[in-house]
Amino acid sequence: MKTHYQILIIGAGTAGIMTAAQLKKKDSSLDIALVDPATDHYYQPAWTLVGAGAYDKKKTIKPMASLIPPGVMWIQEAVTGFDPEHQAITTQAGTLTYDYLVVCPGLVNDYSLIEGLAEAVEQGVVCSNYIDPEYTWKQLQAFQGGTAIFTQPSTPIKCGGAPQKIMYLACDYFRKKGLDKKTKVYFPMPGSVIFGVKQIADTLLKVIDRYQIDFMPLHNPIRIDAAKKMAYFKPTNAQDNHCFVTSDDQQTQVLADGVVAMPFDFLHLAPPQTAPKFIQTSNLVNVAGWLDVNHHSLQHNKYKNIFGLGDVAGLPTAKTGAAIRKQVPVVVDNLMRLLHNQEANNTDYNGYSSCPLVTGYGKMVLAEFNYKNEFIPDPKLKQMLVFSSHKEHWRLWMLKKHLLPYLYWSKMMKGEQV
Repeated sequence: MKTHYQILIIGAGTAGIMTAAQLKKKDSSLDIALVDPATDHYYQPAWTLVGAGAYDKKKTIKPMASLIPPGVMWIQEAVTGFDPEHQAITTQAGTLTYDYLVVCPGLVNDYSLIEGLAEAVEQGVVCSNYIDPEYTWKQLQAFQGGTAIFTQPSTPIKCGGAPQKIMYLACDYFRKKGLDKKTKVYFPMPGSVIFGVKQIADTLLKVIDRYQIDFMPLHNPIRIDAAKKMAYFKPTNAQDNHCFVTSDDQQTQVLADGVVAMPFDFLHLAPPQTAPKFIQTSNLVNVAGWLDVNHHSLQHNKYKNIFGLGDVAGLPTAKTGAAIRKQVPVVVDNLMRLLHNQEANNTDYNGYSSCPLVTGYGKMVLAEFNYKNEFIPDPKLKQMLVFSSHKEHWRLWMLKKHLLPYLYWSKMMKGEQV
């Protein structure tokens, strides 16, 4: 088998396939290989809807072979290490060398960062749209009332708004089933605000009020006791924990060390997430363990023939497919410049990301923002008669459920700019 390629791309997720497809559109003669062991490709943004019974998971899966761009070699192996000094990577089968390398393997769940989480998942005590959205829906349907907790870890996660989306859908589901009066919903989370963009946060706080959700900022999940169905949270500022614990709640306890113990009947948790081990143990990462790239050009800060994008990149913005949509053209342009002996001086990526925040069945707000957390709605939304995308709108729900999946499979995966 051939072992040297002009451009090697690690990861055949959204970022990898889009990059390969757009490069081929620029120059069909480019010698490109995609390295990824997976047999299936998932459209994960729809898993929020799957978890609420509003989308068929089968529609989110396609065989990887059907998505590899024509003329691109697919090497179905797992990467085990890097040797950037010699422009090489190692896989389970051997060594591959490259002129240019694009690193975008995504991220991985790491249950070990919350004590007892692995056991809780294994025993079915915890559900998660990040792990098995169909099981989330099964658990929602089985729920008969009680205490429902939705939470997320202190690590970065793909689509930071997803733990909220399933909570709002669940609350709407409880209402439809007449369970809302005998259900108490809590949202303890490590962050200090519901969302970093003010216009969006203002809307979400109204949604939280509508569903009577007990919002508990600055609470980091540290342990799950599956046997007792208890979740434990460490307040970020222990002195302030009394501010966030509901005073009339007899079940919630504040332990001697400041840890908040909460019993639950239903628990949805976004698991802690990290870069894959072969990335973390390489010399390509920053101090936080994410790929060390320039925030605007996406070129590696040390190795100029390496680029990184997608969830694995150490960028101070939300890890979403929408962010990748804006990152890919910058990486492709910079690679084309290097191939033509020019500088990789395209620094156009401004941190754009987007989070479609479903707030109930048939309702959604669309958060679009940059590195500065400025609200930057796409002007094209006006063509959909959406003029205030920071407010709930049924047309945005239609965008999420129908238009975005179509654009993903039919346009983005084929290298077309959308």
